Amino acid sequence: MVFSKKPLQFIIAALVAFFPLISIANPTGDSTHVAVEATHEVASKSHEAHGETANLSEEQKADLERKAYIKHHLMDSHDFTLFTYGGEEHPKHVGFPLPVILWDGGLHVFSSSKFEHGEAVAESNGNYYKINHHDGLVYKTDADGNFTEDAKGHVTNAKPIDFSITKNIFMILVVGLILFMVFAGLGKSYKKNGSIAKGAGRFFEPIILYIRDDIAIPNIGEKHYKKYMSFLLTIFFFIWFLNMFGLTPLGVNITGNLAITASLALITYLITTFTAKKDYWGHIFWMPGVPVPMKFILAPIELLGTIIKPFSLMIRLYANMVAGHIVLMSLIALMYTFNSPIGSPLSFFLAFVLSLLEILVALLQAYIFTMLAALYFGAAVEEHHHDEHHEAAHH
Repeated sequence: MVFSKKPLQFIIAALVAFFPLISIANPTGDSTHVAVEATHEVASKSHEAHGETANLSEEQKADLERKAYIKHHLMDSHDFTLFTYGGEEHPKHVGFPLPVILWDGGLHVFSSSKFEHGEAVAESNGNYYKINHHDGLVYKTDADGNFTEDAKGHVTNAKPIDFSITKNIFMILVVGLILFMVFAGLGKSYKKNGSIAKGAGRFFEPIILYIRDDIAIPNIGEKHYKKYMSFLLTIFFFIWFLNMFGLTPLGVNITGNLAITASLALITYLITTFTAKKDYWGHIFWMPGVPVPMKFILAPIELLGTIIKPFSLMIRLYANMVAGHIVLMSLIALMYTFNSPIGSPLSFFLAFVLSLLEILVALLQAYIFTMLAALYFGAAVEEHHHDEHHEAAHH
């Protein structure tokens, strides 16, 4: 029996596009968390708008609950819950706990199962800790798990230094292991098959060559590109794989975490700074071909530009991934809002199309981050010809 490739490709694309819909329709987080958070938000909104005795309408409560679901979906967690069933009264959680590592006058290590999905107080060496539903952070409490808040509603409990292996960190380790296994296998296949890729390497080899020939060499130059290739390849596949995992029912939102994108941008900034040539710094602090008074004005502007560049990397990746998740989840929420034979299918169709677009965005953001990093590296090692600058200034 012969199968046509085109229908098979369509089926695969359709399944991948459905993944985010499954992830949102069945939230991977604890439904009890969401219900409690929604209750807090409803109460807070009611108090602000109409006073303590006033009540919000059912539509307003439903709207706040949907917002709480979206907010909770984007948050990190101390356990890896695949899905929850059984309702809010008796929820059943399918997943596994992760190690909690806290520093609070000493090292505290225990399983996140002690938190019972955020509903219980965990005891460690005489200290008590609980997860706050609003921000997902661990705070030190009393034996009853009480939180104290200031006038603005911010928790004032002591917060230990948290080194825990959260869901996002766990997925980063998983992606790192996958990358190591895939490309270690690709390297071995080159040696065994006379520099010919085999297996999964046949899919990744053209991408590697594209990054080398169309990103690294044109932007950095043939003389210096090799020392940056390992980072460019790592950053491209790392971001791409993380983005794709974010579209699965696992419900992870790693590149939508500001701390993760800030770390990637900081590494790029440090590599650019510590590998830059003297000409790079010379053009920043004492730009050739420019009148001396202007040099004093341009120097701080150019120096600020070196910091703005990685900042733009951080914000671009973070904002695009978070915006995609929020828009997609909002479209899914519209199906429950409309609850009609016209509005619900339309929302589903829009969410399906957006899911396909998110697959493209996942790859595009990895490409943009890698391309801009290569541009910054190229500027750092570029060999300037001062004579040409002086001649251009003279003309």
